[in-house]
Order: sequence, then C-alpha cells, then structure tokens
Amino acid sequence: MSAQGTAAPPRPEPPRPAAAARPRRRGPSSTQLVYLALGIILVVGAVLLAMRGGNLFSTGNLVDMLTRSSLLGFVAIGQTLVILCRSLDLSVGYVVALSSLVAATTMAGDPARIPLGIAAALAVAALVGLANGLVVTKLRVNAFIATLGTGLIIRGYLDTRYQGPAGEVPAAFQVFGYSRIGFVPVSTAVMLGVAVAGILLLRRTRLGYHMFAVGGDPEVARLSGIRTDRTMIIAHVLCSVAAGLAGLLLASRFGTGSALVYDSGYDLESIAAVVLGGTYLMGGSGGIAGTVAGVLILAVLDTVFNVLAIDPFFRDVLRGVIIIAAVALYARSQFAKRASRVRFPKAGPGDRAAGRAPTRAEQEQEVRQ
Repeated sequence: MSAQGTAAPPRPEPPRPAAAARPRRRGPSSTQLVYLALGIILVVGAVLLAMRGGNLFSTGNLVDMLTRSSLLGFVAIGQTLVILCRSLDLSVGYVVALSSLVAATTMAGDPARIPLGIAAALAVAALVGLANGLVVTKLRVNAFIATLGTGLIIRGYLDTRYQGPAGEVPAAFQVFGYSRIGFVPVSTAVMLGVAVAGILLLRRTRLGYHMFAVGGDPEVARLSGIRTDRTMIIAHVLCSVAAGLAGLLLASRFGTGSALVYDSGYDLESIAAVVLGGTYLMGGSGGIAGTVAGVLILAVLDTVFNVLAIDPFFRDVLRGVIIIAAVALYARSQFAKRASRVRFPKAGPGDRAAGRAPTRAEQEQEVRQ
C-alpha cells in the first residue's frame, strides 16, 4: 500500500478557551434571615399594639424586652458553644439555681464578700461543666443522658439542702440586676459584652475553629490533629460558666438564692433560642450573633403577648409554631445549598480528547444543560 493511500491520523481538537466563570448568587445566611425575622416581628408587634392604643417602643416595653433577654441570653450563649460541637447541655437550669445559691450564701449580705461570691459561683459552675465534659468524652455517654443525669444530681442536692430561698445578696451587687444605662439594663449590656467575646472566640481563635471542626465531623477533626476531647470539654465548661453568670444575675434580682428556678425551663428554652438563631442542631454551623437575635425574638414575643393579655396556652402554641417554622426554613436552605454542590462533574467530549480537565464554567454549563 502506498503512502498516498494511508489516511492521516485525526488531530486532537485544540483546547477550548475557558469561559468567564459567572459568580454564583448566594442567598441570605441563617444569621441574616433571623435578623430579618426579628425586624418583621418588631414591625408586626408594633402595629398590633398601636391598634390597641399602645406603643411597643415605649421605655417601659423596651426595658421589659431587654430585661427578659439578658437572663436567657447568658444561658443561650453557652448553649451555642456546646451545640456547635455537636453536643448539648440539659443541666443549665440546675446550674443557674445552684450558682445563685452559692453566690448568695457566700456573700451573706457583706459587700466585701462580693468578689468571693462571684468567684465561688463561677467556680462551682465550671466544675459542673468539667464533669459533663469528662462524662461525655471519656465515658462516651450521650450528651443528652449525661447532662440530664448531672442536672438530676444537682436537683436532688438542692431539694435536700435548701427548702426555700437562702443567703443574702448585698445591695451593692443588686445594681447588676436593676440598674440601667438609659433604657438599657446593665445586665443586658453585660450579656451583649459576653456575646461579643463569644463571637471573637469563634471567629478569631484556634479554639473557635476547632469547635466548628469538631461539630462538622469529629472523626475528620481528630485525623486532622485536633484534640477533639479537649475541645468538647472546654465547650461544656464555658457553657456552665455562662449559666453561672445567669445565676449571679438571678441572685442580684431576687436579693437571695433560689433553689426552684430550675423549673423555669431555661434548658429547653435556651436550645430553642439557639436553633431559632440559625445554629445547626447537629453542630458545625451557626454562631452566637444569630443566637442573640433568637433570644430577642422570644423576648419581643413575650412582651407583645403580655401587653395584649394573650392566653398563656395560646402564647405557647404561637411560640412553638414560630420555632418550628424557623427551623424548617433553615433546614430547607441547608438542604438546598448541599444539593447545589457538584462533587463529581462529568467531562465533556473535547476534554476527553484533549486530555484536559473541564473548567469550572464548563462544569456549570453542563450541569445547567
């Protein structure tokens, strides 16, 4: 056969020029959504009260909303840290009661013993958190069972040791619970300061990055060199310390320690505020900024319901419906984000011929087709 009869081998197609990648439109984050919801609830509440001749933004109502938010805010901030690590704490209500009693009995009405009472209350709260963290990480007990068991132990001690209020808080420390800067209670200002510190902890420190990693996937975090047990223990300690701050606030308002506040539902209400604020209940996603908005939403709802004199049963129904709707909305947005990811894109025919991997713009184009 002659050389003229031999067919020339096909030349590979030249690589196609990469198209300019179109920027993806990102929807609002969960934190932005919860602040949008807070704004909507404020507007709706203001309109409802205006129809009754009231004013939601009067000084009295503003003070009431902010006062309600401070106590739950302390507990919810700590709860956010453990939920981010894929855990939770059901003992926070009991820690609040125990801390208030330790502070009041240690101070014993003496202003000179205020620093000692504060230190004792926070130290006891930290020990409870340490016990929770050790049981969860070392004994491998589910956090739900571990913290519930710890709470029941504290409850048994409180019911046996204290039959009612105990101790006395000096008038100088009661300023923490009753004084205001303008219309902003001092307790709310302190709570917001703790929230800012928590936000900086999560966004600017190695510990904060580790909390997100542990909540995202503990095994991957461990293989990456993160000491997952230590991160979990620290999260539980900080959660209990935040509950201890709530106990100090409670003691300053009552003027004494109270053993019965554990029935106030701070454990479940704090979890509701955290989830309402956009933190993923399975960990790894969320933050304290959203939790503060969730706390404010619950405080605004309580103030509006009280002013409108709504039946308590119907009030709880409305709160439950709002929480479920918010969680469903966040879950839907999270599912949509995960479904939109292209993990194993297919290569086009030109890419296979040229031996070139497709560009990101080409992958997106192929997915749209």
